[in-house]
Amino acid sequence: MYQYDNYDQAMIDQRVAQYRDQTRRFLAGELTEDQFRPLRLANGLYVQIHAPMYRVAVPYGLMSSKQVRKIADVSRRFDKGYVHFTTRTNFQMNWPKLEDVPDIMAELATVQMHSIQTSGNDIRNTTTDELAGVCADEIEDPRPWCELIRQWSTFHPEFAYLPRKFKIAVIGTKADRAATRLHDIGLHLVKNHEGEIGFEVLVGGGLGRTPILGEVIRPFLEKKDLLSYLEAILRVYNRLGRRDNKYKARIKITVREHGLSHIRELVDAEWVHIRKQLELDEKEIERVKKHFTVPDYDTSAMDDASFAQMQAKDADFARWVKQNVRDHKIPGYKIAYISLKAPLIPPGDVTSDQLDIIADLADEFSMGEIRASHNQNLLLGDVKQGDLHALWLRLKADNLAAANMNTMADMICCPGLDFCGLANATSIPLAKEINERFDNLDYLYDLGDIKIKISGCMNGCAHQSVGHIGILGVDKKGEEWYQFTLGGSSEADASLGERLGRAIPKDEVVDTVATLLEVFKELRHEDELFLATVRRVGVDPFKERVYADN
Repeated sequence: MYQYDNYDQAMIDQRVAQYRDQTRRFLAGELTEDQFRPLRLANGLYVQIHAPMYRVAVPYGLMSSKQVRKIADVSRRFDKGYVHFTTRTNFQMNWPKLEDVPDIMAELATVQMHSIQTSGNDIRNTTTDELAGVCADEIEDPRPWCELIRQWSTFHPEFAYLPRKFKIAVIGTKADRAATRLHDIGLHLVKNHEGEIGFEVLVGGGLGRTPILGEVIRPFLEKKDLLSYLEAILRVYNRLGRRDNKYKARIKITVREHGLSHIRELVDAEWVHIRKQLELDEKEIERVKKHFTVPDYDTSAMDDASFAQMQAKDADFARWVKQNVRDHKIPGYKIAYISLKAPLIPPGDVTSDQLDIIADLADEFSMGEIRASHNQNLLLGDVKQGDLHALWLRLKADNLAAANMNTMADMICCPGLDFCGLANATSIPLAKEINERFDNLDYLYDLGDIKIKISGCMNGCAHQSVGHIGILGVDKKGEEWYQFTLGGSSEADASLGERLGRAIPKDEVVDTVATLLEVFKELRHEDELFLATVRRVGVDPFKERVYADN
């Protein structure tokens, strides 16, 4: 993984000192709330219902065991002993004291972590496929390109105050595990007709109040032109973005109002002036790529027969392997997901003690690296297949071995009214109720892949617009109601869900989910998945049953 050089470290240390002084001045009354607000947001600090919320960047979801131990340490010392992983692969602390945040920043800086640009109207954390570098179907590892984008965008003076926040995702496979079509810019590593590798560039995606899927603005972009083309897009957006209305300030609205063809023309015209100035040479590309070299894998790992033997011997282990383990590009190695969706635990939450354990397991079983996924789970990317049973036993002992990846229990849920000052409705209690109602794993396995996503307001932090079943909390005269959508997807076949009908009262939400599942079981073809059934029959059969008695 990327290691800071002296410039990186000096930049982070200087930011810590700067923010420490800004906090001191605010607490001393030398800065007003209006003056302090953009300063704290630029460093990832929000003010929520009960306490500040502090968001820390995890570039492209990759962490070392040393970093994870530090996360455990600061959450134990400065918070309530847990953190929350987000759909941007960042983590959040929900209970820090405002006056302690500079100390937290200083601690994180010792392990090359920071919170710069995790909030505010700037370029946010660049994300990628959690299987980057270890999956067999990859054209090329996208992580070096994420790092190049990180270095280009951090503290970029022209883009420090954009019309609105801006998000970029990069993938190197046809499968999309990073929801690239939901981003302001999505980058796909592709091959052209000559076999050269470059980027397909998408622009104008985003969720929130107006969900829109990104469109292709350039089918093929040479690697050397990546940063110059991104800069051209950002310049056009910076000029045209709707600063008069924050709900219309995203680039998705800019593209829709002006049309993709016109935006393309403007970008190309801007690009002409800066293309040569920002051209990436091979030396610069290789400088970053050297941090992402292939590890020294054990070629004898594939000869270990115990993996198959333990699956035959232990049905629970076999079930975990089927749900939570993925194939690796190197024979004899596997990728193991660590579920942060254990029953009755808020999705994405992990305790300080569990983080320490995960760091130990990463050192012992996965070359000291941990990854965060877009779906709010963690994973170990380089596990010998012969070590999987021992790893599973250790995870099981600490409530980290829920065998529920790609089941209904692997839902995404925002903090909702339990924490967020913007929310209209609760989310975490609904996730808990759904898990309690549908707690039979055999039943969930029979249903197959069903992605439930629950958001407590129109900002859509849980991406309900692209859930197979999306649930959105709305306020009706002080009461919590929920709108349902069906048939969304954030993957390569991305689609926005279709609204089921009028909002459902809170006490009927779980029953509504049960009704949707019953209709699915009646209408599905053999082994057909929920999304395929909805796309085949439409939402009307589901709608008729849900509202039959009303």
